[in-house]
Amino acid sequence: MSEAPHRPRMNAAQRMNGADDAKRGFYGPKVVALGGGHGLFASLSALRLMTHNVTAVVTVADDGGSSGRLREEFGVLPPGDMRMALSALCDDGEWGQTWRDVLQHRFMSEGPMNGHALGNLLILALWEHFGESVTALDWVGQLLDIKGRVLPMSSTPLEIEAVVDGDGGRTTVRGQVAVATSTGHVHHVAVIPKNPPAQAEALVAVEEADWVILGPGSWYTSVIPHLLVPELREVLRTTKAKRALTLNLNAEKETQGMSAADHIRTVCFHAPGLKLDVILADPSSIDDIDETERAAVECGAQLMLRQVRMSDGSARHDPLRLAAAYRDAFEGVFGDVFDAD
Repeated sequence: MSEAPHRPRMNAAQRMNGADDAKRGFYGPKVVALGGGHGLFASLSALRLMTHNVTAVVTVADDGGSSGRLREEFGVLPPGDMRMALSALCDDGEWGQTWRDVLQHRFMSEGPMNGHALGNLLILALWEHFGESVTALDWVGQLLDIKGRVLPMSSTPLEIEAVVDGDGGRTTVRGQVAVATSTGHVHHVAVIPKNPPAQAEALVAVEEADWVILGPGSWYTSVIPHLLVPELREVLRTTKAKRALTLNLNAEKETQGMSAADHIRTVCFHAPGLKLDVILADPSSIDDIDETERAAVECGAQLMLRQVRMSDGSARHDPLRLAAAYRDAFEGVFGDVFDAD
């Protein structure tokens, strides 16, 4: 008979996100990562290897799948991207990896439970129990013994609205799934309601951070929405933290035809006055290095090229390589590293 798994003991500083040792950087630099879905999962999987002082600020506009169904039925924030972020921050021990897999478990049936992720249901149950989102997410984090904290970017569920140029002219598309699968060129995006409230704890995290990481992820539906929450956009502009933008490895359907430089300029277009410090890209994803460098300079940033793609060549970030790239950025080591092939 196998022994019961040992749950790691958390000390007071780990339980209390604002403990003195954590504030002094005892657990590493204070980093805030903004995004959603698989892109945020990638950045968090890397960041947890170099700091336990990481806060994920997660988009709340998902309207598809299990999250969309729960959002519509219960009127809550869509939990899926927050579930993904919590999973990414689990450690590599038996406890963390087991709970990561359980949280990500998706039911398959012929009935109404089909497609629901267990983690979504757990988060929803705790939201109903506590009556608010942050305490509930902290409790899930304690259960999983995560290395960091997960927060929603807004206390209000949002809708994404995009102005899209297509063969039939300019149209307006509403909803995250609809925007993500749009076949036209996205001109700009907005959120509904127009001026949503930011989550207060997220504002504090950005204000107190050493570094803020934006991206990778679905550009118009996971990355840009953070810049459309006025209070969050303002604190991103005024924080003393350094700001890094992580570019995607490949264009997605919503950004087909966009160059790396276009991605950078789109961020600055949606957040006038926002200064970036570092733009991290894999050299294999850059079509025109000179133009990408010009776009970086326009946003006040330095372009840093690092091999962060998985060794199998797929469009996935390697956590170890991405962690090494972030460490170079944090330490000011900007010499470019190109693929030797």
